[in-house]
Amino acid sequence: MPRYVAFFGSINVGGNRLKMADLRAAFEAEGFENVETVVASGNVLFDFAERPTPGLEEMLGFMMGNKFAMRSVVAVRDRDEVAAAIADNPFAAAGDDKQVHTLFLDGQSTSEQFDRLVADHAGRGRERLAPGDRAIYIDFVDGVADSKLIGPFLEKRLGQRGTARNMRSLARIVAKMDEGT
Repeated sequence: MPRYVAFFGSINVGGNRLKMADLRAAFEAEGFENVETVVASGNVLFDFAERPTPGLEEMLGFMMGNKFAMRSVVAVRDRDEVAAAIADNPFAAAGDDKQVHTLFLDGQSTSEQFDRLVADHAGRGRERLAPGDRAIYIDFVDGVADSKLIGPFLEKRLGQRGTARNMRSLARIVAKMDEGT
């Protein structure tokens, strides 16, 4: 059975408090197996019958609203997709693992949308950006805290919602996924 990870946005930040034990129980009640959370920020590993990840995203988004009255972006990826998000990130080799992120999107943005993001961000910060597969790669050169690349700014330009994870977290998640196989 395939192993997946669900990256939830805005869990245990900004008032969206959710115990990981409750989230695991919700997954198990929906028939997901081998459920495990990685840190308390909405990373859930699970096994489920093979299916396209966008369908799982829709299912889990509905579950979050139904069980927890939360509207959270959810990006589901299999192990190979997470490994590719590390390998394909052009900033991973030279950047700081805590500052280099993959922003997982709930759909694919167009090259025109990405170009608009880059143009609208010009002069707002030193972040470096690159497009990816249902993702944007970001090097938050000066740190995430002061960046102008926040949810609404990104969503408006990309036409997609997303949730970001740094390289350190992604490496940890891939290692955990490998343990579960």
